[in-house]
Amino acid sequence: MKIVITGALGHIGSYVSRDLAIQFPGAEIVMIDNLMTQRFASLFNLPAVGRYRFIEADVTKMDLGKEFSNADVVIHLAAITDAAGSFDKAEELEANNFTATSKIADACNNLGTKLISISSTSVYGTQHELVDENCTIDELKPQSPYAATKLKEENLITTLAQSGLKAIVCRFGTIYGVSQGMRFHTAVNKFCWQAVMNQPITVWSTAFDQKRPYLDLNDASRAITFIIKKNLFDGSIYNVLSHNSTVKDIVSKIREFVPSLEVSFVNNRIMNQLSYEVSSKKITDKGFLFTGNLRKAIGETINILSHSNFK
Repeated sequence: MKIVITGALGHIGSYVSRDLAIQFPGAEIVMIDNLMTQRFASLFNLPAVGRYRFIEADVTKMDLGKEFSNADVVIHLAAITDAAGSFDKAEELEANNFTATSKIADACNNLGTKLISISSTSVYGTQHELVDENCTIDELKPQSPYAATKLKEENLITTLAQSGLKAIVCRFGTIYGVSQGMRFHTAVNKFCWQAVMNQPITVWSTAFDQKRPYLDLNDASRAITFIIKKNLFDGSIYNVLSHNSTVKDIVSKIREFVPSLEVSFVNNRIMNQLSYEVSSKKITDKGFLFTGNLRKAIGETINILSHSNFK
């Protein structure tokens, strides 16, 4: 088996690259990354059971045909992912992210290669209590240029799937958990970082009890394995999330490890403070079981940082 992963050195990619070698022993795993974020450590100590090859390249510029032509599946993770920082560079983000997805989808379509494309539950941006993949257009209200571009990418892939592209779109919840290339710019990981560094968590006053979808990194990787093994390339969209939780839920679990954690409430609105729950019933009805454990992942994240801020 040959698996190609774009954006392979990032938070998700560095975990998935390792896990897939264990799930598919002997598989050739081609890791493509432009090293824009310089996550060299994501290539350290890769599992010996995998046959790895790393390509430093920009997927918007490279010839994808050579690597995709005999691949069993392409997992597309390459993207500029900082949603909060995307407001002042919306044109750059769309040019990069949409171009990358368009090139990859076209290459897979032309070559008959299966595609797993990663989107985000932030495309909802709704204030309805519970949303699923069959929601109305009115409930798709992206709250950032990043999320708006993801929605545009989804439409491209589902349209191509109608004409033969073997693909699936996964709307991932906000990711959390430890990986070789992990980042600390999204809620759970950022809060863990702030807690260990004795920094207060800043929360919009009315957002403490609002729910949002979150995804354990292990569940994310298991879902990708599940899709490959089940051959679930039906051209549709699936929500992939371990649970819906509030900021209060997250804070309470962090305080089990860092009792001194402080929360600073602010009155100015900050990004993505809408409350909504996302249903994952569509993929669980296919037989997938989520096992993510927020407390466990928070403990692991804090543990790797535990000696970084001695007094």
